Amino acid sequence: NRLAFGSSILKLQTIQNKIAEMGLRIESAQLLTHRAAYLKDQGLPFTKEAAMAKLHASETATYVSHQAIQILGGMGYVSDMPAERHYRDARITEIYEGTSEIQRLVIANALIKE
Repeated sequence: NRLAFGSSILKLQTIQNKIAEMGLRIESAQLLTHRAAYLKDQGLPFTKEAAMAKLHASETATYVSHQAIQILGGMGYVSDMPAERHYRDARITEIYEGTSEIQRLVIANALIKE
């Protein structure tokens, strides 16, 4: 538990807002993923939903890991800390699993056809 000015940073409204936003994004990424999986399991079209899930999950991973580094301050940048490794790992998901731009094109094309 990181301290600032003699008390826990978890009591700071700014930190609480960051944590709330992180939780919101993680939950929505999970829901999108579950929806795409459900559609696939039902034998229904799922390309758009899979692209939405991939895009949102990869961008969420980057956002959340970046916010964790921000909350940890200088300790977040130390290479043997999990937050730094998670940020590096998250960043690559926006590239190797089909770039975010490609996922957006897949989503847009599916929406245009609807």
